[in-house]
Amino acid sequence: MASATAVLRSEWTKIRTVSSTVWTLASALLVTVGVSAGLCALSNATFDDLPEPERLTFDPVLISFAGLTLGQLAMVVFGVLVVGTEYSSGMIRSSLAAVPRRASFLFSKIAVAGALAFVVGLATSFLSFFLGQALLGEHSTSIGEENVLRAVVGGGLYMGLIALFSMGVTAMLRSTVLSLGILVPFFFLVSQILAAVPKAKEVARYFPDQAGSKILQTVPNAMNSDPAPYGPWAGLGIMVLWVAAALLGGYLVLNKRDA
Repeated sequence: MASATAVLRSEWTKIRTVSSTVWTLASALLVTVGVSAGLCALSNATFDDLPEPERLTFDPVLISFAGLTLGQLAMVVFGVLVVGTEYSSGMIRSSLAAVPRRASFLFSKIAVAGALAFVVGLATSFLSFFLGQALLGEHSTSIGEENVLRAVVGGGLYMGLIALFSMGVTAMLRSTVLSLGILVPFFFLVSQILAAVPKAKEVARYFPDQAGSKILQTVPNAMNSDPAPYGPWAGLGIMVLWVAAALLGGYLVLNKRDA
């Protein structure tokens, strides 16, 4: 029976030696920071051209995370690859032979990959914030202002939770292709479209990405967005419930089905 330390070390080795997962995390950081910086520079140059409601509710912190929409795609791919590669490569059989306790196997993998995702998420969030504020000029804010540190740390938590949610869904579906085929359209089409439909948005605001992203705002109804029936931490709490449900579902499927 493999010890907990040995299992964690094994999962760390799997992740760091697979180039696709390493490059995916690097992409999450570079894309988010790069796109956010570009949009911050553009916002500073065109601030006076914004509609008055957007100028009055301008959130310099939220705009510094503008690239997160693309960056979270990389986090989705990372989460899917961490679990899905076990099935696509057939490694799941040898992994479970080495670690018969399926809960230990799955949650050790999630712990290692999740910790790595949170670290990269926090680094991405802080870099995006400081570079973005440098480019916003007179419209910028500082890390010491009210709610700013909460939003910056929340950005890292949000990225990590996206990865964990993707791991749970992939553990349920047991397929890299199927998981990407569901998660990518969900986050980048379904959620965004429903959030713009008057009646459907009442439901869409409780989707994991819509709820969790409220943690990024420091100004109420930032950028003239619709008010939500919950605050930043409550929104992140809703996202945590989605993640917990996905991980529980993944464990139940792994525990009941053959490898």
